[in-house]
Amino acid sequence: MARNLVGKRVAILATDGFEQSELADPQRALEDAGAATDIVSLRAGTIRGWKSGNWGDAFTVDKTVGQASADDYDALVLPGGVMNPDKLRTDEDAVAFVRKFFAQGKPVGAICHGPWTLINAGVVQGRSITSWPSLRQDLINAGARWVDEEVVVDNGLVTSRKPADIPAFDRRLIEVIAERAEVHG
Repeated sequence: MARNLVGKRVAILATDGFEQSELADPQRALEDAGAATDIVSLRAGTIRGWKSGNWGDAFTVDKTVGQASADDYDALVLPGGVMNPDKLRTDEDAVAFVRKFFAQGKPVGAICHGPWTLINAGVVQGRSITSWPSLRQDLINAGARWVDEEVVVDNGLVTSRKPADIPAFDRRLIEVIAERAEVHG
């Protein structure tokens, strides 16, 4: 992928139980495109991924959600996994952090179960979104238009369904961040 995100900073909001490929693969793609990434979490230290039905690798947290500010980032990524967004969506600071990216019109990428947090942030109403199929009704009930496609982009929000969609998710997320950078400098 082109190195078109040089100078851009991307927050990846996650906690224990994130689907490992849905954090590691987008992080690698963003960094390969020139962006700097920070893993933001509920607590300092490390968080553990979920990989092939078991605990995966530990990832170092760069900032806690209490230390991080949406003002310092150009975009946000929300990996899935079942445990991860279920914990994040019940944390007021995490939900407020997500909400600020939308208030500032910054790109947000969410994959698999990641959109659960978007529901609690109150930002899905009227948007076209995809997700893991079990979230379909939750998203519809929150006012979203659920679409079963590999990747869906709606006004800066990039969503995908599952790990198999990650290559398309990565490409579109990088494009959306680069497009916003061209428009907003």
